[in-house]
Amino acid sequence: MDRQELIEQLAVPTESKIVMIVMDGLGGAIHPQKNSTELEASVHPNLDALAKISACGVQDPVGSGITPGSGPGHLGLFGYDPIRYLIGRGLLDTVGIDVDLTPLDLTARGNFATLDLSKGLLTDRRAGRISTDENKRLCKKLSGIKIDGIEIIIHTVKEHRASIIFRGDGLSDSLTDADPQKEGLPPIPTHTVKPEASRSAKIVNQFLEECRVRLKDEAKANCLLLRGFSKMVDLPPFSRIYKLNPAAIAIYPMYRGLSRLVGMNVLKVKEDNLAGEFETLKENWNQFDFFFLHFKATDSAGEDGNFDKKVQAIEEMDRHIEKLRALDPDVIVISGDHSTPCAFSGHSWHPVPTLIYSKKAHYRGPERFTEYQCAKDGFLGRISSCEIMPLAMANAGKLLKYGA
Repeated sequence: MDRQELIEQLAVPTESKIVMIVMDGLGGAIHPQKNSTELEASVHPNLDALAKISACGVQDPVGSGITPGSGPGHLGLFGYDPIRYLIGRGLLDTVGIDVDLTPLDLTARGNFATLDLSKGLLTDRRAGRISTDENKRLCKKLSGIKIDGIEIIIHTVKEHRASIIFRGDGLSDSLTDADPQKEGLPPIPTHTVKPEASRSAKIVNQFLEECRVRLKDEAKANCLLLRGFSKMVDLPPFSRIYKLNPAAIAIYPMYRGLSRLVGMNVLKVKEDNLAGEFETLKENWNQFDFFFLHFKATDSAGEDGNFDKKVQAIEEMDRHIEKLRALDPDVIVISGDHSTPCAFSGHSWHPVPTLIYSKKAHYRGPERFTEYQCAKDGFLGRISSCEIMPLAMANAGKLLKYGA
């Protein structure tokens, strides 16, 4: 029996409520020019006040030294072993935009990117974060491609992101990413992980070649990168494991998609911003006993290497903490799916600061909600992300005693 199966046996429904706030890419590392992390540089009195009466610590989303993607990072926070359940980004984005899939479908996450045609090198993997409207125009430009009897369907996700569906018999997701995930390198083809994926690899690479032909006259988005190849997966439902009625509040499609895959009720956000997310939380407060609220701005700023913008994003979240506490939840979890230090301009392996507030068990926490103080003075110490949901359940009085 694994941990998740044990929790399913011990979980009981109660009237207590849990709120999990995921500040995407929350963790940082000391920036060489700023001599601090973004959390250390930001002014967040409400998060600090909450940390002082919470169990704090740091968590590893997958394991020590492993840099996680957003999918594994969130799965761990939801209590699913991210090594056992690996879901491709393509599936998450596609489900997140409410596209119905068939068993024949192979999905991929697409990035419109900028390629220096004279040198054959990528200069921007996100094509300057083009607008969603521009994305729609480009997807139309790429529509209608068919290779070896395989239908290829392209959907806009958001900004530079697209969803690509390869639909037909005999497709495999045992493929490597067709994305070097770094500027200054040439685009790369996909390769097979298993021999049975050879036809799929050939189809994907022919599609990418055709895309470059159709996009060659574009000023910014003249290249398409693909990663996260995935077919449909079957996950044990979140509601069955934890005996919860869960709701997800997220703006970005990928996180809505992951929530839907684990069986959460994905709520429509009133406005496309953090204030709209908290208003959605308030309006639906009486209907659910678990809320997952996702905040993207911390990660976007980290990936852009914009230290001041990430500080501002942390401070924006802090201004909404009083609204959360006014709802009087029994348990509050605040963490991130991974670290995205501005010093790295990307995801990193650094453990993520974590806070668990509970009405049932007040703790003496650190003076400030920062990486160093959570690690040094936090009651939790350093834990796995998969331990967070059981701790939240216990603090909410939702787990029975194990054994005699």
